[in-house]
Amino acid sequence: MSRRGNCYDNAVAESFFKTLKKELVRKQNFETREIAASKIFEYIEMFYNPKRRHSYLGHISPNEFERRYNIRTSKNEALTELVSV
Repeated sequence: MSRRGNCYDNAVAESFFKTLKKELVRKQNFETREIAASKIFEYIEMFYNPKRRHSYLGHISPNEFERRYNIRTSKNEALTELVSV
């Protein structure tokens, strides 16, 4: 087992693929790879990122986490500019 922050630790990826298989892949039979790729893309972009809440992110969606991060970052940059002037 690798330490936290080690680039060889793939627990996050394993957790994502476990969830993907549980919530999407095992519930359907895909006729072609193209259909499977399309459904997986739709799952990630239409449900997993915008709606599904993640305990690691404080029970908010990745999109909401990113939105809040960007707001916080832009406020910090604005304050830095005011102080340096």
